[in-house]
Amino acid sequence: MQTALTFIFVFVVIVVVHEFGHFYFAKKSGILVREFAIGMGPKIFYHRAKDGTAYTIRLLPLGGYVRMAGLGDDETEIYPGTPMTVELDEEGKIARMNLSTKVQLTNGIPMEVVEIDLDEKLFLLAQVVGNDEEVRYDVRKDATVIEKDGTELLIAPREVQFQSAKVWQRILTNFAGPMNNFILGIVVFIIITFIQGGVQDLNSNKLGEIMPDSPAQKAGLKEGDELLTIEGVKIANWEDLTNQIQPNPNKPLKMEVKTSKGVKTLTITPKQSPDTKEKSGMIGIMPPFDSSVSGKVFGGFKRAMTMSLAIFKGIGGLFTAPSLNKLGGPVMMFKMSEQASQQGFVTVLSLMAMLSMNLGFMNLLPIPALDGGKIVLNIIEAIRKKPLSQEKEGILTLIGVGFIVALMIMVTWNDITRFFFK
Repeated sequence: MQTALTFIFVFVVIVVVHEFGHFYFAKKSGILVREFAIGMGPKIFYHRAKDGTAYTIRLLPLGGYVRMAGLGDDETEIYPGTPMTVELDEEGKIARMNLSTKVQLTNGIPMEVVEIDLDEKLFLLAQVVGNDEEVRYDVRKDATVIEKDGTELLIAPREVQFQSAKVWQRILTNFAGPMNNFILGIVVFIIITFIQGGVQDLNSNKLGEIMPDSPAQKAGLKEGDELLTIEGVKIANWEDLTNQIQPNPNKPLKMEVKTSKGVKTLTITPKQSPDTKEKSGMIGIMPPFDSSVSGKVFGGFKRAMTMSLAIFKGIGGLFTAPSLNKLGGPVMMFKMSEQASQQGFVTVLSLMAMLSMNLGFMNLLPIPALDGGKIVLNIIEAIRKKPLSQEKEGILTLIGVGFIVALMIMVTWNDITRFFFK
């Protein structure tokens, strides 16, 4: 149960933050957001807000989506011959259209579609059940369609569709999801640093904690002392310090130390570290701890940048030496959640930050159907001064979806075999 709750917590936060990026900038660009969904598959929660957006939670925790008008699979399939019931307003215009057998309209009029345009002319030509004549109805701009699964959504006239927004607005809307994942990662790493009380200051030559019974303690070093030189080499930061001590186990080193009582010269012999196979010297000192607000913020930001660099190198490794073991799907995420839940809340936060930034980078890969692929198409449109044809864009998207689905199946099966059938 603890693992499941951890998995759901991490998953929901990452997905909501990612999709909220798309949602927010789509709204700001005048694009109608018809649905904001967490999860995939059958819906288990539904609420349509005053702004017209349907908020849903779906059964399968395999992602989420923002359904923007006119983008991707947004089309509500209404063809000639489609049966439906409609509800009219006081002026005789269509206010609601029902395609579902799960929902009944109190004043619904059953009919069969002859012709329909919900993009520009906003009309429905239909044959009412029990009447041989065809009747033409105007459709309100704020009319809704109840889809087959019972989800009620606003119709989307052309002016509020994704393609009607300016190219730069569409690029920003597509980029906003990964951008939010990076922001989440940075914020969470800063929170972790605050929880831990600060961050090690590696840009200083001051000493932090002195380990008990260590060569440093026996030599009289104290927290706050400054190491000025080692064997005549000037020490400006922690890297300089470790470069002089680690290669010299069991070798006496002459050190100049600035203490509260002045500068003095000491000779300290590093002992060999028991934690490394290679010979490595240590004198039992830790870096100083920066607990200032600015230090915590900068330290969290630096952690995020270090993680970003590691992820970027990992993605590069997928192309130079491809391996399914370098990828992970829902099973991998569940196993990582299990380990994190056993190690405490800070570890769970670290997992969330890492996965969020990972998702951001992966989504920016120039693969059709991913955010990166959509941005590439937006850029091509900006260069060509016109979009690709819907047919070509649809083919590219279909190829991208097929690739992602195939890769997800292989990754998931690989995760199952290595975690459960070792």
